[in-house]
Amino acid sequence: MQSAVDVGPGRSLPLLVLGAAADAASERGVECPGELPPASDPALVARARAARNALGDRAVVLGHHYQRDAVIQFADVTGDSFKLAREAAAQPDAEFVVFCGVHFMAESADLLTSANQTVVLPDLAAGCSMADMATYNQVEQCWDALDDLGIAGQVIPVTYMNSSADIKAFTGRHGGTVCTSSNAGRALRWALGRGRKVLFLPDQHLGRNTAVLELGLAPGDCVVWDPHAPGDTGGLTEQQISDATMILWRGHCSVHGRFSPGCVSEVRERIPGVNVIVHPECQHEVVLAADYVGSTEKIISTIEQAPPGSAWAVGTELNLVQRLAQANPDKTVIFLDKTVCYCSTMNRIDLPHLVWTLESLAAGQVVNQITVDDRTAAEARAALEQMLALP
Repeated sequence: MQSAVDVGPGRSLPLLVLGAAADAASERGVECPGELPPASDPALVARARAARNALGDRAVVLGHHYQRDAVIQFADVTGDSFKLAREAAAQPDAEFVVFCGVHFMAESADLLTSANQTVVLPDLAAGCSMADMATYNQVEQCWDALDDLGIAGQVIPVTYMNSSADIKAFTGRHGGTVCTSSNAGRALRWALGRGRKVLFLPDQHLGRNTAVLELGLAPGDCVVWDPHAPGDTGGLTEQQISDATMILWRGHCSVHGRFSPGCVSEVRERIPGVNVIVHPECQHEVVLAADYVGSTEKIISTIEQAPPGSAWAVGTELNLVQRLAQANPDKTVIFLDKTVCYCSTMNRIDLPHLVWTLESLAAGQVVNQITVDDRTAAEARAALEQMLALP
């Protein structure tokens, strides 16, 4: 399927334009490195517009905040993964939902949209490394081990939205819920009101940060289950599992996990008075060193409402940080790390793939459809519905 996509000759890698990008950023007073080059084929923009116009109201294009500008310019709605899935469901007359994000996001859209809507992912290779760190078989083996220890009945599973439909279904089947980075605290309080322990999937950092900073648990109340460790208990002793309140899955975001406390101290030394704001997928030590922590939407609103002249170092994906810098020229908005780091899987959704998708749909050919089987969908919806019902 992907071989049919003409990505255009002579496309450059982002690192080849760092010098020019840095110069352009300097002229704007912005220190965001690593701007991506424009499309190598100028006709792609015109082709995308023509295909989008041909589809009209038959399609809705959803763009995640971490997408590059070349794609975001064609998005009807921009947001985080759950907002976009709900927006898709709120437009039942749209025959096609073109999800410019990653695979688990398109699955969530398929879960929430009607049967007469078709969800399409422009590049099937756009996955999520965090979601891939918790596979269905691994999680089932973990649950079997907890059952063998006689404690599965005390455990409520909570999975982050950044997980596959299979994992959401597992959670729903075992009476758990889904959470976002915005409502993780509410989800954990609900879960601990129903059981003595939580199995939190798949991001250990969001689980730990929420448990310690929002619920007031001690770091020692959290243990990390490593599905790759020898033995059947995730590298933990039976006593550690018995004593823990939070059993955190050994997963992380490859972008947010790269920020370190050293990044925070370096930027404070370089820019006196800078405000450091980070996503809760960052390591616990980074969150403790920051001034603010919040979801993607919270980061955006905080900077938008900040006073003119303030300076912000942002610990989240680089495409979004660059967009925030451009949208807030009265403030200094920079990437927390000096090293360029885009979400590599999110960036697989590029303009050539989007053009191919829109033109195919306009020509009557459905490509890269994302579907979740009926049983998985029903169990996953149960977990999503529980999230929507959280007090």
